[in-house]
Amino acid sequence: MKMVIKNLGFLLLIIIIFPSVVFGRIGVGVGTGKIQVDEKLRPGTIYNLPSLAVINTGDEFSEYQVSISFQQNQPEIKPDQSWFVFSPEKFSLNPGEVKNVSVKINLPLKMVPGNYFSYLEAQPLKKVEKGKTSIGVAAAAKLYFTVVPSNIFQSIYYKVVSFYKVYTPWPQRGTLAVCLLFIYLIAKKYLNIKINFRSGKKEGFKQNGENE
Repeated sequence: MKMVIKNLGFLLLIIIIFPSVVFGRIGVGVGTGKIQVDEKLRPGTIYNLPSLAVINTGDEFSEYQVSISFQQNQPEIKPDQSWFVFSPEKFSLNPGEVKNVSVKINLPLKMVPGNYFSYLEAQPLKKVEKGKTSIGVAAAAKLYFTVVPSNIFQSIYYKVVSFYKVYTPWPQRGTLAVCLLFIYLIAKKYLNIKINFRSGKKEGFKQNGENE
């Protein structure tokens, strides 16, 4: 009996001194379970997916990363990791804090048409040693989208159009700046020619007057 009481007292002492060891846990959640892209996508398209809300469901501060993963032997086609742009891709959250991660799909000009599937997965990164991390639990949203056939010229067209649409207004501003610079250079060249022409014409009149 004394031994049991002694062990309970020792356990209570550990809990008081090291509460984070006993109660601390790292957790993660996402704000949606499924993302279905109803629009038929074409090769070359840049498409904005709904933001992925990542939640720290644990009671410890933690770093997180977002990536994609797949099911084994899934019937759908697996998209490539390089097609996805997460902003931010890595970030830190306090307990109960939420981070909205923007997600873009940047499809290549040449790809296999069909139905695609992947998980948009959020994972906490736990430091285990200096310079190293360990990935534990994860939470994910299912992503479904379909790509229809397209030739290379159509793919280039959709790449340009969707680029202007997704990144507006910066492409428009860049195009306007280039046009204004072009107009300036043309106007400067034309005005220089005109000024030089008038200057040469006046000198010619002056020489004729001196000869007389």
